[in-house]
Amino acid sequence: MAENMTTNDDNRGCSEAVCIDARRVYDSCGDKDCLSDLPVFFTKEGQALIDTAVNVRLRDADVLNVMLDIEPVPFHRGFYSIDMTYFFEVTLDVFTSPCTTPTEVTGLCISDKKVILYGSEGNVRIFSSDLSVDEYDTQNSPARSLPTANVQVAQPIPLAASLKTKKPCHRLPCKVPSAITTKLGGAIADCGEKVVLATLGVFSIVQLLRNVQMLIPAYDFCVPEKRCTGSTDSPCEMFSRLDFPTDEFFPPNVSDSATGEGGCGCSTDQEN
Repeated sequence: MAENMTTNDDNRGCSEAVCIDARRVYDSCGDKDCLSDLPVFFTKEGQALIDTAVNVRLRDADVLNVMLDIEPVPFHRGFYSIDMTYFFEVTLDVFTSPCTTPTEVTGLCISDKKVILYGSEGNVRIFSSDLSVDEYDTQNSPARSLPTANVQVAQPIPLAASLKTKKPCHRLPCKVPSAITTKLGGAIADCGEKVVLATLGVFSIVQLLRNVQMLIPAYDFCVPEKRCTGSTDSPCEMFSRLDFPTDEFFPPNVSDSATGEGGCGCSTDQEN
């Protein structure tokens, strides 16, 4: 889009300069964490099955929620510590005896992380009159001028799981939100005979943002140029427009996907 922007000598396109209120990223960091030997917490039914297990296998993992808390760093003006609590849902294959079909069980892993980022300073209190759904145009409570912390987390990579006897007993490091216990199917059980330790690989990006006013060039309103078209075709007519999935029947070779050459390894630009 840079080539479409105008300069001072060319006023075509840019009609005016407008002031917008937007979030600016003041600081950010990316990280790759290997979270090893995280205790997996289960419901009563899940823990009872774990106590009879002889082996477990980690099948899948997902991020249910991340709770964030931000506080200024003492004696370092403009810097803030961000405390994050990750809640992971892990899916395990539980074997109660050798050479048998496993039973799928879902559990919860919790991990803490802290980073320090620069978020600039602000000494104002923010008041807002945004409309609340439950009330009649009630003014929102005033907020401190702290920056906003955002965390982006990719799909966790399930690396390993091991079954151990529970010595010592693992306790929940924090209170689990009710929405998470509801998704798991019940309250977290107390200590059992055995514990599962999971290892997850996590990629994340943490940001500190502030609302700022910026002057930008305005070119035009975003008027859609494409018309909305509804689908009135029959299912068979829609199916007839799909391409035949050749790759599903004839998967490509490693050389085809890596170099794009043919299976014989010959290249057309070789010298004679």
